[in-house]
Amino acid sequence: MSKKEKILEIKHLKKNYDDTVVLNDINIDVCKGEVVVILGPSGCGKSTLLRCINGLETIQEGEIYLSGEKISNQDKKMHLVRQKVGMVFQSYDLFPHLTILDNILLGPMKAQHREKKEVVVEAEKLLERVGLLDKKNAYPRQLSGGQKQRVAIVRALCMHPQVMLFDEITAALDPEMVREVLDVMLELAKEGSTMVIVTHEMQFARAIADRIIFLDSSKLVEESSPEEFFTTPKTERAKQFLNVFDFDIAK
Repeated sequence: MSKKEKILEIKHLKKNYDDTVVLNDINIDVCKGEVVVILGPSGCGKSTLLRCINGLETIQEGEIYLSGEKISNQDKKMHLVRQKVGMVFQSYDLFPHLTILDNILLGPMKAQHREKKEVVVEAEKLLERVGLLDKKNAYPRQLSGGQKQRVAIVRALCMHPQVMLFDEITAALDPEMVREVLDVMLELAKEGSTMVIVTHEMQFARAIADRIIFLDSSKLVEESSPEEFFTTPKTERAKQFLNVFDFDIAK
């Protein structure tokens, strides 16, 4: 780990909503090309952590650095930060009045001022890669949930982010659509994309993660390799969490 380049550093992060502490003294480093999966029960702060990284939430204490540059609470620069930190939500957030291709082109052309011809070529290549090139002139309402989520991933990739954040992106999908989205993310991992993923898909987490972060009650409770976490978790709380999913862990 020490030999790899740190791309994302979270130091002593604390996030409150009024008097409620949602994240308390969170410290995480993510290296270039690493896939970190964040697990934990509902309400433990997983999604809030991603939103803090992407500047959608301000933090009360601590700092977040991207490639050595502080990005936390930088209101005037957040539009630039979000070009470097891509985020895919469970709700797709595609513009219904734009075609699939135009949804993808919007960010690179408007925010990054790139030439349309160049972005179209890249967008079409990415759409082909996720099996959706034939849908480029369709509208979001004409696509399934799994297809829309794959478009949302392509849209984020077209911005050339340094880090990709995924927030429960299969939560709103029918079971048969989950696989097609997870397959795209597995391919990204094989290609060396840097990703931080919040998911409740335990088998997927085990397959894709380089490292598991387990949160509970606003705190980082456990951090380990997926093999260690899913077979011999170090804390009693992690054991309880995994027992809900019927994992055969060492007693």
